[in-house]
Amino acid sequence: MKILPVLIALAVLAPWTLPAGAQASRPTANAGLARAERNAIELKQGMSAEDVEKLLGKPRRTALKSNGSSPGTLQWTYAWADSSQSSLRVEFAATKTPAEWSVTSWDWANY
Repeated sequence: MKILPVLIALAVLAPWTLPAGAQASRPTANAGLARAERNAIELKQGMSAEDVEKLLGKPRRTALKSNGSSPGTLQWTYAWADSSQSSLRVEFAATKTPAEWSVTSWDWANY
């Protein structure tokens, strides 16, 4: 009978101890940057915006720069919350088909 109160106490305390274990097993945010660095090796000129999104995911920021009558350039910026030291910028140019973009260049900033 004396074991019953101990088991009840453990059952009550168990939910508060689980999140700490879950936090320890989560991948660090640096893993996202490391994965992006590895995936960025696969970038190629002429890739479509869809291909880049499959490779790197959705960008954190986008910008469209127009110089008059031409469609201009589309820029995607990838940044990681855990890393203030690097971000990846991918630049696209419009293709012959409207609303389609292809990679022209990319670079790592603050690397």
